[in-house]
Amino acid sequence: MTEIRKTAAENIPQVMEIYDIARAYMRKTGNMNQWINGYPQRQDLEQDIKKGNSYVYCIDTHIAATFYFGIEEEPSYKNIYGGTWLNGDPYGVIHRIAVKEGKKGIATACLNACFEKIHNIRIDTHRDNTPMRAALEKNGFRYCGIIYLLNGDERLAFQKTQNPPLS
Repeated sequence: MTEIRKTAAENIPQVMEIYDIARAYMRKTGNMNQWINGYPQRQDLEQDIKKGNSYVYCIDTHIAATFYFGIEEEPSYKNIYGGTWLNGDPYGVIHRIAVKEGKKGIATACLNACFEKIHNIRIDTHRDNTPMRAALEKNGFRYCGIIYLLNGDERLAFQKTQNPPLS
């Protein structure tokens, strides 16, 4: 049985292990510059849990993935370069999605669960994160342009919406 539920404080060790696995997978697939210096850290996860926006994907009782999801404005998404968002409607944001290596279809399930809550999702990823870029494109996300995080790092921005503008 699978379920997506909010992350509980007692899940922190398992989620941090998944982040470690995801960082190693990024390095293995050529993404050397995303999630560096131990990011995301325990305090990031604790803050996500406190906000009620941290989720885990469970298979039976085992946590197989984690992600942040909130229906909120993302400050880094205010300005986009080399493109445009598909619309200006309220949206959900997904951050810090991480799946245990070798688990197929889980990222898709997490993305779809978020889309069921609001049919307008924005997400960003590092240019070198080819597995995530492929997952986003496979799941109907369209590349919209470049955004910059608050620390100045560049990210590729994607959006999926039920009602894209006519173009």
